[in-house]
Amino acid sequence: MLWDGVLLEMCIDSVESAVASAEGGADRVELCANLLEGGTTPSLGLVRETRRRIAIGLAVMVRTRGGDFCPTAAEFSVMREDIRVLREEGADCLVLGLLTPEGKVDRDRTGELLALARPLQVTFHRAFDMTRDPMEALEDLAGLGVERILTSGQEASVLEGLELIAELQVRAAGRIVIMPGCGITARNIGKVVRTTGVSEVHVAAAEGEESEMRYRNGRVFMGTALRSEEYRRFVTPREAVAELAGKLLG
Repeated sequence: MLWDGVLLEMCIDSVESAVASAEGGADRVELCANLLEGGTTPSLGLVRETRRRIAIGLAVMVRTRGGDFCPTAAEFSVMREDIRVLREEGADCLVLGLLTPEGKVDRDRTGELLALARPLQVTFHRAFDMTRDPMEALEDLAGLGVERILTSGQEASVLEGLELIAELQVRAAGRIVIMPGCGITARNIGKVVRTTGVSEVHVAAAEGEESEMRYRNGRVFMGTALRSEEYRRFVTPREAVAELAGKLLG
């Protein structure tokens, strides 16, 4: 599964995708709900069933909602409680990110969540890409003891952010893992690794799957205008993961 120490993490939102990722050769999954909003905390049932079905690494998102990364006091309390629960449910890593209104890492509240999360690892997610100064944010997170940063290099995709990702990798100097994610495919994963020198990559590879529903009411939809297709779900195929893992094998 590893080529020169490169770890493959798949971003998923279902048990089926977790199993397919494990069978396809992934080393870890990041389990989320609401990927359309960038990922939120999955249900306890989803976490438990995923942990029961896979033996590879399990990272779990801790995020109450989409939108910004400046949670209210009530939302922060929810995050604290989610961490207490997830720590007991077999997660290997928790994924979180908090910023101040000024676009800096919220050191105080991040530190508080880190203490609650231990002994689990912690990934600071793409809230990092919304920081005012990425190098300052890196130093803050390394100083706090966060294990890794998920980043697109503060651009819409890793291909556009490769230069900054490579700079972050050099600046990190082994103190914290820089994990590129957003827009990595089987076609470009080799370029991303070669250009940046990173040791971990984060990939979403879900594909649309038609609903089994035969009767469909086209006048009604669930949710807001920002939504996935009503009669379609997205699942990560084992073959897609195997192709990505194969690229890392050279």
